[in-house]
Amino acid sequence: MIGLNRVIVGDARRELAKLPTSFVDCVITSPPYFQLRDFGVSGQLGLEATVETWVDELRLALNGLIRVLKPSGSLWLNLGDTYSRHARFGAPPKSLLLAPERLLLALSKDGWIVRNKVIWAKTNPMPSAVADRLSTTYDFLYFLTRSPRYFFDLDAIRLPHRSLAHSRRGRPYPPAGTAAPRFGRVSGNHGLPAQRARGKVGHRLGKNPGDVWPIGTGSFHGAHFAVFPPGLVERPLLATCPERLCTRCGAPHRRSSRARHEGVGPNGPPPREPRVFRLDRRYTVSRRRGPLRPGCACGASSRPGLVLDPFFGAGTVGLVAERHRRHWLGIEINPGYARLAEQRVARASEQESPYEGMRLWREQPRESARRQLALRG
Repeated sequence: MIGLNRVIVGDARRELAKLPTSFVDCVITSPPYFQLRDFGVSGQLGLEATVETWVDELRLALNGLIRVLKPSGSLWLNLGDTYSRHARFGAPPKSLLLAPERLLLALSKDGWIVRNKVIWAKTNPMPSAVADRLSTTYDFLYFLTRSPRYFFDLDAIRLPHRSLAHSRRGRPYPPAGTAAPRFGRVSGNHGLPAQRARGKVGHRLGKNPGDVWPIGTGSFHGAHFAVFPPGLVERPLLATCPERLCTRCGAPHRRSSRARHEGVGPNGPPPREPRVFRLDRRYTVSRRRGPLRPGCACGASSRPGLVLDPFFGAGTVGLVAERHRRHWLGIEINPGYARLAEQRVARASEQESPYEGMRLWREQPRESARRQLALRG
């Protein structure tokens, strides 16, 4: 039996072969970028002689996930590019190596389905002294699956609407029939033109967060100098790692979701209040997520979903998993970083994240809700 909520010290290319088949619900990881850092361990990824060799080695490691990951599972891959210093690295000097693109093309040939390319827009990027190009202020987060059908809980990561429904001369805008033919039939829109015709700005539970995420870089001050920010891990975890699943058949449990209308005065709450959504020119207090319901008729017990990070580093994936009551497993080649990650997760605070509050906020009396919003205003 594989122990959970711990760090395995070793090379991911070998340790993945020791894990059971269809064991992991989702993978969230940030492998070493090409020629960027030396982690002080022989045989490490990232210091290959050419970018093509880096692609081959990382491709081998990631394809080791195919057996371990459930058919309904997902892979979230954080990657960044680097600049060539010599033609022997695989590109002319001063040119981008296009390392993420090379790797994604190789993974696509191996059967991975590339569902999204998320832009991590760093709100506090490192300053740069370069004078003949623009500073690089983003990285990529790729969302990949092995199957066209997989677990994804969009309601868990929806965001508040920022705009209000409006009209022109008393008629809904945009006018009916002006959208592209497929616009109202796209899965997840729930007939958006029809909703706008009724004066709604979008889905009653909030909007899809999209594929550009403004998130600051990590602020961990330990010995590890390349740390995942928790905000970059949180959305993938909540969307693709089930809260609970059946121990017999593995079917994930799901929550029912609903939005409750409640007026809170002419001015409404602060625009950044995370539990409040704009709807029908009014504010509605908090989307409410109901109890978890089994997705099968087995009647068996349940367990939390399991997230794996094969390049564990400072342990941010484990820290966020603990915060959201998921199981986790990490693989780290550097023993010093493995100890650092275990200590960091062990002493992590119980601080509630904005998403956790939105998901687990319980029903309150109307007077109490109004009073809280008034105080925050």
